[in-house]
Order: sequence, then C-alpha cells, then structure tokens
Amino acid sequence: MKIVVIGGTGLIGSKTVARLRERGHDVLAASPNSGVNTVTGEGLQEALTGADVVLDLANSPSFEDKAVLEFFETAGRNLLAAEAKAGVRHHIALSVVGTERLQESGYFRGKLAQERLIKASPTPYTIVHSTQFMEFLKGIADSGTTGTTVHLSPAYVQPIASDDVADAMTDIALGKPLNGTVEIAGPERIRLSDLVGKYLEATNDPRTIEADAAARYFGAELNDRSLVPDEGARLGTIGFEEWFRHSRQAK
Repeated sequence: MKIVVIGGTGLIGSKTVARLRERGHDVLAASPNSGVNTVTGEGLQEALTGADVVLDLANSPSFEDKAVLEFFETAGRNLLAAEAKAGVRHHIALSVVGTERLQESGYFRGKLAQERLIKASPTPYTIVHSTQFMEFLKGIADSGTTGTTVHLSPAYVQPIASDDVADAMTDIALGKPLNGTVEIAGPERIRLSDLVGKYLEATNDPRTIEADAAARYFGAELNDRSLVPDEGARLGTIGFEEWFRHSRQAK
C-alpha cells in the first residue's frame, strides 16, 4: 500500500514513517524539503499519484492567529483537492483534544477550520484528536514565563509521548476510515502546572511555577475539561517518568 505522510520529517511524522516502512508499506515522507509543499501546491499531485492513504501531520510554522488560519485553510484545500483527483481512499489528520472547546485561541480556530474542510471533502477520513505531546513541555513553560516565574493554569492535562502517538497513527493508517474523530491520550492525568513543575525540576531548570487559573494557554483560558479526552480514548502506555528517562538516554 502506498502511504503519503505530509510532514513526514517532523517529530511524529518521522516516527510514523519508520513504523509503516517496518510493516512493509511504500511510504513517502513528504515535506517542503522533499519538494512537496501543501501551501503552494508544489509537487503535491505528483506525490499523491497512486496513493491509497494520506496522513496529514504537518503543523503551522507560525502561531500568529492570521498565519495559522491561512496555513490550515490553504494547505487543507490544496491537499484535499489533490487527494480527490488522485482517488485517495483514506485521509487522516492529526488534531488536538479540546479543539472545539478552545476557540478563544487562534491556533485552535485554525485547527477547527482544517477539520471542517476535511468533513466537507468527498475523501473518506479519520480525524485524530491527541492530547499535548510531552516533548512540548519546555515550549509550554516558555510560553508562560515572565522573568523567572512560569504562570500556568492548574487545569488537568493528560500528556502523551510521541512514540505512543506514532503507534496510534500507524494503526489508524492501516485501518478503515471512520468518517469521524478518535481521541488519543497518555496514561496519566495531572494538573498542567504540576506537570511542568515536575519537568522543570527534572531538568534542573531554576524557574518557579505559579498556578494561575486565569493564565492563558496559547490564548485560551482552561478548565478541567478543556484538554482531557472523553471516555473511550485510546491511551498510550508511556508515563512522564518513563518518557523523561528515555528522553535523557536519547540525548
């Protein structure tokens, strides 16, 4: 089976590509560096020729509200039009748990626009809502930092390791389209401020955490339901301690 992975050289993409190749599939890791650009359309139709499945794992290079919306709308339209022309049988997109609940955020408005385009397309699809990746904990800390203090919401999160995400994306790519949304999450539920505090302590980062219910998460105010999955989500197996231990070994 030919599978095209848009964003195939990124964090999740590279791991998913490796897993699919290990299972014997013909996998194209598509990215601007390989001559496939979903925003400009360069190389897109050629890449999708003969493709059975497309995984869209690309992310916006900018988090600025207007740029995010333009990226997901333009890339989404171009990709879905090329898929329809090529006869792709399954479109899979990686999105975020809580997208529809966090529309104060320009990033989540962009993701919702992407999802609406997918649902309106004739190509059968599966949308995967994932909780936040553990690999982005430093970025979350940085986003809430003022001076030496990190202001973060104490709302619950259920972070997932990128290896668990790649396992899920691989299984979904080899399954049938759901024409619906599935959720994936890590095995542990913890308050965001506590989680980032653990990460800072583990990395000997001198910054201190201040739990602040009014602190914004990429522009949106959180509550205990905002970033956690509903019942029935697929749960990964890698908790924070195991992830951190292996991430240190990798470094």
